[in-house]
Amino acid sequence: MAKKTDENLCKFAYWNGFAVGNICTRVEPLPDSPGRSRIYIMTLGVLAAYRNHGIGSKLVQSVLDYFEEQKDGKFSTVDEIMLHVQTSNTDAIKFYGEKFGFEKGELVENYYKRIDPPHCYVLRKKLR
Repeated sequence: MAKKTDENLCKFAYWNGFAVGNICTRVEPLPDSPGRSRIYIMTLGVLAAYRNHGIGSKLVQSVLDYFEEQKDGKFSTVDEIMLHVQTSNTDAIKFYGEKFGFEKGELVENYYKRIDPPHCYVLRKKLR
């Protein structure tokens, strides 16, 4: 049986009928906390010509808003939201930190296989 996904955790942003951005997240278990989970941001992207118009912010905020609506129901075990960001991507680190209060965590060496630098930081935001 195929696992059911929640369409509210993956979204597209449209401008004049064209997809110009997306966010895709999933709920996954917290490795060191049995029975607890987190929302993991797998991808967030906005086409270059449409950046700096608040599209990325609205996509992230839509996931955070959905969590708030569901935190006592289907997301009752969710404690944080997190993602990996390439160490050289200072714009993304600033975006998540300044706009949403994510904190830069540990360095993960050689996380990426086909890009340079291959290292990333873990960014986390506590939700409870």
